[in-house]
Amino acid sequence: MIDGKKVLFSGMQATGTLTIGNYLGALQNWLKLSDEYECFYSVVDLHSITVRQDPAELRKRARALLTLYIAAGLDPKKNCIYYQSHVSGHAELSWILNCFTYMGELNRMTQFKDKAAKHADNINAGLFTYPVLMAADILLYQSDVVPVGIDQMQHLEITRDIAQRFNAIYGDVFTIPEPYIGKVGAKIMSLQDPEKKMSKSDENPNASIYLMDDPDTIMRKFKRAVTDSEGAVRYREEQPGIHNLIDIYCACSNKKPEEVEKEFDGKGYGDFKTAVGESVVSVLKPVQEEFARLEKDKAYIDGIIKENAEKANYFAQKTLRKVQKKVGFPEKIR
Repeated sequence: MIDGKKVLFSGMQATGTLTIGNYLGALQNWLKLSDEYECFYSVVDLHSITVRQDPAELRKRARALLTLYIAAGLDPKKNCIYYQSHVSGHAELSWILNCFTYMGELNRMTQFKDKAAKHADNINAGLFTYPVLMAADILLYQSDVVPVGIDQMQHLEITRDIAQRFNAIYGDVFTIPEPYIGKVGAKIMSLQDPEKKMSKSDENPNASIYLMDDPDTIMRKFKRAVTDSEGAVRYREEQPGIHNLIDIYCACSNKKPEEVEKEFDGKGYGDFKTAVGESVVSVLKPVQEEFARLEKDKAYIDGIIKENAEKANYFAQKTLRKVQKKVGFPEKIR
């Protein structure tokens, strides 16, 4: 708890370009949570280097992502928005937690298997211990709540296991975090393969709507979206392409699936795709305009980076000092 509020932590990697899935499934939920929780929103650039990165490009993407957090509506005075790499406590706590994590637990992580398959030429130790760094991210701020997608639940479960194991040995050191799963737009699927999640790293540019896509590009991608031969706008698992488009439309228009079915009863997929595209364009327009404005204000963004790094470090060090004392490290002479 900080100032009577429960603590919430979340973050995104500074790789690729954010999609409408990231926005609807994560960023919009973050906005709703800002008043209720003391929020720490990180640009998790330490996680990014498990895959080889171009240094200049990584720095550029990290700054763009932090700016995009703010452009999307996150108030940097109410939320701690910072670079993970600017808070050394993430890496320090990760090493300690590595010593309380079992190989068997990490071997069961499905994301490691998936990423190892995609990057067979670079299966590094960081990729394997990635969930421990994620646990450190969460536990460092004594987080009560973590917004997660269904595919991230396994990482939160191992975080809870590590925290409970540590607490069982040393007492109540860590808060045991609970998941927060948004109901609307929690999992936006690929426009070209609606059986898999929309990804910012998809090799097919038509599969994802990126937050900086211009209106013409957005409309073109939706027109090319995979549907089916049934010809009816119905919210059914048997129609994954239409199901996905309805999810997107509902998230952008605040409508319910049954309202969408009624709205497009007797109409073709062409009309429906156009409506979905227009709703996404209208949602992204103010975000894009604010991003363009903020990008030009270097001094403002630099100030936020400095102030929020200091805030994050303050709370991180409180936890880290407690953990270091518990495991037996000598106290620093001040």
